[in-house]
Amino acid sequence: MPAAANSSAGFKRLNKWLKRHQDRQVHACLEATGRYGEDLALQLYGRGHKVSVVTPLRIKRYAASKLQRNKTDREDAKVIADFCATQHPLLWTPPAAEVQELQALVRRLGSLIEDRTRETNRLKSGPVSERVCRSIERHLTFLDEQITALETDIQEHIDHHPELRRQATLLESIPGIGAKTAARLLGEMPDVSLFDSAAQLSAYAGLSPRQEQSGTSVHKRSRLAKTGKRELRTALYMPALAALRFNPIIQTLVERLAARGKHKMVIVGAAMRKLLHLAYGVLKTGLPFDPNYAQHSQFAA
Repeated sequence: MPAAANSSAGFKRLNKWLKRHQDRQVHACLEATGRYGEDLALQLYGRGHKVSVVTPLRIKRYAASKLQRNKTDREDAKVIADFCATQHPLLWTPPAAEVQELQALVRRLGSLIEDRTRETNRLKSGPVSERVCRSIERHLTFLDEQITALETDIQEHIDHHPELRRQATLLESIPGIGAKTAARLLGEMPDVSLFDSAAQLSAYAGLSPRQEQSGTSVHKRSRLAKTGKRELRTALYMPALAALRFNPIIQTLVERLAARGKHKMVIVGAAMRKLLHLAYGVLKTGLPFDPNYAQHSQFAA
């Protein structure tokens, strides 16, 4: 169909087009583009259609496998449609209203923290102008106030919803995951009941290892696939570094990988993946972290 605006009017136009060309439920596939794409996904889902939301990198690699030569909106749409028809991606379901609100809050917090980091770096670079320095300092003060207020809002939001509070308490029982990380995970992670295993959730987050080996000449070190949800990987990076020191399950993993001569970043990636496995475990079972239980369960694999 001709391009339509990402607005209520545009959604109505799309719905009319679908009714004219399709007399049954459709399976719509979208690239994950943050809130911009989520609004459309919500509209399609609300009208009874099946929806899948996949990472742009996955579509890009699929297009390369099909030897796509031209990159236009029309050609991209054809590739996504072909991917949907042949690969049968997982169906998307909208999170509960309180989770959508939490996601908006934690993403806004992330943006403010990024702004503060940029301004801090500018100040450290030593601007020539004193006025510029004062301007940056005032902006940093403002950002600090906004960050503190938003962190309070996030905690109050979680405390106001019993299920979110229960899940946050479970996540915070894992050494390496504090209140801020728990909030980010709950805002970005789908309902774990949608996944049959912790490995599936790791693949969704793009934390599955990718190996490149061929014969005796190609033997590259393992890397994260990174074909999943970037926000989840970002949320787990710093907690994984903390877990290297404080989480007994992850410490055991680190020692084993280090003894095998694995690269530092491979170890960090493995720690991120293990942390996500443990998060899956406590949420799936409803039980707080127990190193003795986790060490002998599928969630520690």
